[in-house]
Amino acid sequence: MSCPSCFSGHAKSLVPTGRVELLHGRNTYISEPGEGVAVFGIVVIVPDAFGWEFPNNRLLADEYARQGSLRVYLPDFMDGAAAPVWMLQTIADITKKQKTWLEHLYLPYHISRAAYGFIPFIVRNRFSVSMTKVQSFIEAIRHSSEAHLPLGAAGFCWGGLHVLALARGFNTTSNGEPLVNAVFTAHPSNVKIPDDVAELRVPVSLAIGDKDFIMPVAQIDRVREVWASIPNIATEVRVYPGAGHGFSVRADPHNAAQAAQSAEAERQAVAWFQKHFHKG
Repeated sequence: MSCPSCFSGHAKSLVPTGRVELLHGRNTYISEPGEGVAVFGIVVIVPDAFGWEFPNNRLLADEYARQGSLRVYLPDFMDGAAAPVWMLQTIADITKKQKTWLEHLYLPYHISRAAYGFIPFIVRNRFSVSMTKVQSFIEAIRHSSEAHLPLGAAGFCWGGLHVLALARGFNTTSNGEPLVNAVFTAHPSNVKIPDDVAELRVPVSLAIGDKDFIMPVAQIDRVREVWASIPNIATEVRVYPGAGHGFSVRADPHNAAQAAQSAEAERQAVAWFQKHFHKG
């Protein structure tokens, strides 16, 4: 996950409205649908590289809760080792197309600073380590007083591979059923096709941009082919024209087109969970 696209984008200035608690052994941001509103189900967010404290991820949890009458959990699956938010500006400095002579002079500094930010993230949050954290948290929900509620997982960039693993039945409940009822992922990273998208056991919805260098159009078409061959499992692929990697989380809030696509991806996810939680 060393591609600059995974660490680029924009941070939002709005203030999240949820709360922080220690839940199932993890610091967790919790967003509820509102006083007096019945909870329709639970969604666990496995975030992008910027983790559970990144305002954009918390605001996303708030929107899911508000729009879908959902209880949303955004845990610290990175144990404090999320990518630092200053990486957004550092990557912007590196990838800027038209640089002044002074900006060219500082380029080695920005590159070394970027390496300082993302190398520890990659090492400490490799899939073999992080997936067990995601699994144990969701298992804890399945053994809690909330076990009667439908449970879904939403994964973004870094988190996408984790929720796809859940969709394939990475682990199961005591009766052999998958741990989650439905999955949504937007612009997942490090996905091997077909291996990581085959043999689904629960419904999966994918939001992806046609300018995503992590999963280009040819791979999107391959995902469609693989999913079309899976019987009795609902799948959805929505391609957002002109959108790049990270658009659903780190879109420029001052760019009307980007903001609209980000909002549409929120609605896509909420509709998917509502539909398949109802069926469950």
